Amino acid sequence: MGIERTFGIIKPDAVAKGRTGDILAAIEQAGFRIAGMKLKRLTKAEAEAFYEVHKQRPFFGGLVTFMTEGPVVALVLEREDAIAKWRELMGATNPANAAEGTIRKRFADNIERNSVHGSDGPETAAQEIPFFFSRSELL
Repeated sequence: MGIERTFGIIKPDAVAKGRTGDILAAIEQAGFRIAGMKLKRLTKAEAEAFYEVHKQRPFFGGLVTFMTEGPVVALVLEREDAIAKWRELMGATNPANAAEGTIRKRFADNIERNSVHGSDGPETAAQEIPFFFSRSELL
């Protein structure tokens, strides 16, 4: 497989706890190249648009509130098999079920405040990357 790009977010809980540097270090140690990065505070409208796929789910309102409570770090990550490797490095959505050494096992509080987000497939990455980044902002 060739070089692939994926999208990631360091969520407000991890940023607030000062874990951004630790998470970025883990990303680079896992062989990713950071092709784009920005610190951003999401508006309610941006969070609602980004998570629109979950609009009908009962957790949608809480997710929007959480994602707007503080800044996030948006990332474009690059390497061979980036989507699968990023999901592996993040760990299970519920940190109680995440493998030792994964970002969520190390830094997440619970299933809702789970430190990071990542695209779940090529189509999602193709939508999420341009939501946050223009082409000129990427290496």
